[in-house]
Amino acid sequence: MTDTPRRRLGATDLKITPLVLGGNVFGWTADRDASFAVLDAFVGGGGTMIDTADVYSAWVPGHRGGESESMIGEWLARSGRRDDVLIATKVGMLPGEGGEKLAPARIAAACDASLRRLGTDRIDLYYAHQDDEAVPQEAVLEAFARLVEAGKVRVLGASNFHAARLKSANEAARAAGLPRYDVLQPEYNLVSRHRFEGELQDHCVEHNVGVLPYYGLASGFLTGKYRSRDDLSQSVRGGRMGDLLEGKGRTVLDAMDAVVAETGATHAQVALAWLTAQAGVTAPIASATSVKQVEDLLGAMTLELSAEQLGRLTDAGA
Repeated sequence: MTDTPRRRLGATDLKITPLVLGGNVFGWTADRDASFAVLDAFVGGGGTMIDTADVYSAWVPGHRGGESESMIGEWLARSGRRDDVLIATKVGMLPGEGGEKLAPARIAAACDASLRRLGTDRIDLYYAHQDDEAVPQEAVLEAFARLVEAGKVRVLGASNFHAARLKSANEAARAAGLPRYDVLQPEYNLVSRHRFEGELQDHCVEHNVGVLPYYGLASGFLTGKYRSRDDLSQSVRGGRMGDLLEGKGRTVLDAMDAVVAETGATHAQVALAWLTAQAGVTAPIASATSVKQVEDLLGAMTLELSAEQLGRLTDAGA
């Protein structure tokens, strides 16, 4: 196990190593054996936080949602590693008991269902998976506060929130004496920066909201394996890469190629190290379906790029 220094997650008391393992693949493109091997390798290599959601993987024919949480729960029971990891999951995209999105009754029911699937008594980080303008923000926060008071949830987070809504939610929390969203999970990577940079990033930095970006590798584009139209058939996600190739993606890959040559790191490691160095970011999220991929991702935790290298990458994706 590595001795990678841990970073404090925003203003919370949670401390994590600078890589979060994405659990969207568990029970989908990673079967039980592959999922367990990935989880073993991640924690064995010093990883500390696993990210999932109740909706993973409801988009797969025959799935209902909860498959990822159930797989993680089975692994926790088999490995006995619950106290060695932090579990993050989400509510707001999977309808069910109590209603839809962030209806207070839905939050309560979904939390209990997630706890059952995970086989645990607490969720370390519980996200609103998406905003819900149909429910007053104070009512949403009151529902989350009841879970915190009950000991079912430790820290609250918001995913896919715009700056104005994150600000107003946390202002409502402060005014009502309720727990705020201490963590933000936005889409953010070298080729997709507009959803986070600017007002949202500035707010997180100013108010010490920890940031854990998803799509850190742009669905695999930033691993460098998509270089031409002929490469798009390599995976089920290949079809998404065409627009990136026609846009700034080639320029970003050229800049990454140079940094890879200078450092000896892989493209994935460079992409994640760039994210880790950005203001407000505590750790990027990345998923893996094999131990080999996990080992590659873990290398990003100790890769430090120079200011000049970071600047070149930033300029390429501007």
